[in-house]
Amino acid sequence: MSGAERFEAYEDDAPQRPGGRAGGWPAGEGGTRPLVRLPGRGGGEPAGPPPEPREPPVPTAPAALEHRVLRSLLGAWALAACPAREAVAVEAHLRGCGACADEAGRLRDAVGLLQRPESLDLDPALRARVLGGCLERRPPRVPVPAWAQPYDAETARLDALLQDFGDAEWHAPVRLRWFESGGTATRRTTVAGVIAHLLTVDGLVATALGLPDPLGEIRAPAAAPAARTEAYWRTTRFPPTRSVREPWREQAHGIVRTVSFTGGGADQGGDRTPVSYGDFALPLRDAMLDRAFACWMHAEDIADAVNYPYDPPAPRHLNRVIDLAARLLPAAVAARRRGGRGPAAPGPRRHLVAAGEPGRTLRLEIEGPGGGEWLVPLDSPAAVGSAGHEVAHLALEGVEFCRLAAGRLPPADAAAGQSGDPQAIRDVLLAAASLSRM
Repeated sequence: MSGAERFEAYEDDAPQRPGGRAGGWPAGEGGTRPLVRLPGRGGGEPAGPPPEPREPPVPTAPAALEHRVLRSLLGAWALAACPAREAVAVEAHLRGCGACADEAGRLRDAVGLLQRPESLDLDPALRARVLGGCLERRPPRVPVPAWAQPYDAETARLDALLQDFGDAEWHAPVRLRWFESGGTATRRTTVAGVIAHLLTVDGLVATALGLPDPLGEIRAPAAAPAARTEAYWRTTRFPPTRSVREPWREQAHGIVRTVSFTGGGADQGGDRTPVSYGDFALPLRDAMLDRAFACWMHAEDIADAVNYPYDPPAPRHLNRVIDLAARLLPAAVAARRRGGRGPAAPGPRRHLVAAGEPGRTLRLEIEGPGGGEWLVPLDSPAAVGSAGHEVAHLALEGVEFCRLAAGRLPPADAAAGQSGDPQAIRDVLLAAASLSRM
């Protein structure tokens, strides 16, 4: 807006003062107004003739329409598709016609059902797209390794969900679920208790990186995730409160910063540091994916507890999580077999294979965003999956497969497309569920 435009806008809004001029300036000689120094100008100049008086807006008059015509317009009025005069006429008519008013109310309700409610959640891929655009313009001096990005994104999404929680939400009841040989196991806690659980189990990664253990002086009977969580719950204020959010958040930031400085680049590193889970260990890169997976699943538990929608991870992050679960399946099948919970090997169609040799294989097809295909060796974790030795084909939707692997979905309820050896398919479904834990 130019200086003259700014002045005239202010003049129009100024109160009228005696003397017939806006702003109280008296008329000068010859009926002209004084010079005005406008902002940003070096000298004064005539402000120009006074603006023409503005006409007040004329209200839209209702159209004179017959009752049958007005009734025929109710559908368009409910959809907000009427011209202004007809809409005014319909609304005036509804004030005096009870039958049409009832019909209009029913139509408005029907329109509400036709409109799909939109989630208030941001697209989970939005953060990645915004960061990607920023990094294209100015690459970071210390990039986050690709295998740590899912953890970075999922902790940020959960932190955003927690941001506006009040006391009632923090103490909302949550039931943790996982799969055991006898079926689904559960443990009751609260939203704050879930964050405490994430804090203590993420602490396994933190301590492997040389960061402080969130348990501090608390002694857990074992390094297993469940034992650490139970020890924390028993020895701290119960139930945990919103105060647990800050240490969890700071620990997550510390983990991401540390792996960024020590990860050796965008896709290097992550294999040299093992992270112990008590009875097994994972390379750092897989442990970070495991913690991203757990963060997503527990965020869904929290969102369900407070009746809030929560979307799956971005497809490229979801693919990495699915890949981790698929790579863990051969060992899970073998562990079930050693524990007597699977078919004994060798057998009529099962035989031991040397390490690195091809053996019986199941083709796992994951559909939807983040999906793909994986060849799962069935006879030994050290065997190699081979299309030439395929004995079964199992197809699952990506998010459903993840919920199966997290113990949120019983194997019998998994909507799977399958063909080939039914025992091999059952083994893999049960092995996927056995990956879950508290």
